Amino acid sequence: MNRARVILTVAPNGARRTKREHGAVPLSTEEIVATARASRAAGASILHLHVRDGEGMHSLDIARYREAYDAVRAACDICIQPTTERGSSFTPDDMMAVQRALAPEMITLNLNELLDPDDDAQIARGRDFLSEIASAGTVPQYIVYDWTQLQTLQRWWEAGWVPQRRPFVLLVAGRNGTKAGSPRDVLDYLPVLPGEWRWGVCAFGPHELACVTQAALAGGHCRVGFENNLTTADGRPLRDNADQVGRLARLLNELGFGLASAAEVREVFGMKPYKAG
Repeated sequence: MNRARVILTVAPNGARRTKREHGAVPLSTEEIVATARASRAAGASILHLHVRDGEGMHSLDIARYREAYDAVRAACDICIQPTTERGSSFTPDDMMAVQRALAPEMITLNLNELLDPDDDAQIARGRDFLSEIASAGTVPQYIVYDWTQLQTLQRWWEAGWVPQRRPFVLLVAGRNGTKAGSPRDVLDYLPVLPGEWRWGVCAFGPHELACVTQAALAGGHCRVGFENNLTTADGRPLRDNADQVGRLARLLNELGFGLASAAEVREVFGMKPYKAG
């Protein structure tokens, strides 16, 4: 896959969004499957997967993850990327349990959430866990929220503690509920980013489309979805996640970019070919 082909990830619900904010936020397995299929048809090649408990709250429950993972895989070929986000209820052990139980094809993690407490013992556990992920054949995406977290990840990589020669990193622009992302945020990351890394951007707030387009123009990849934003730049509600994906796909096409298929993503990252079920 050349630089002109962009990996488009959909993040349809996140850990906090509810139907009070937008009726099309998918919470149940059936809704997540329908969103995955529609988003795949609109151009997404990766599904960033969050599951919820019976009350609609963020969950790292293994049984719920297995149900959703298997149902999405049976429905379409989109690459499935569970989160290990801790939220306010979970621990580093819970993060690691997701990987160990599922051995998914992809996963996301934030290094700072894993290093709690940030002491020698937990650093050693974190290093071992990253090696476990690689040994399982899972492709991690390292989520960073500011340039200091990016520098920490870079130090781990330079020390040989990050197993991937070309780590896949998600740069976050803005903060949930406190600061909208801007294209300038994307540019601020780039001087710290090693040139050989694979990277993408997600952005909180109504300038999401501008931020991820800036990422594509700078050689990166894009993540959009209701986890980060529910409206157009002028405040109009988006219809659903597939609407969001389709808007970006059309814009990238107008700019001369192609979209990576799910099969191409699996090939680039050395993942097993898709097989339903």
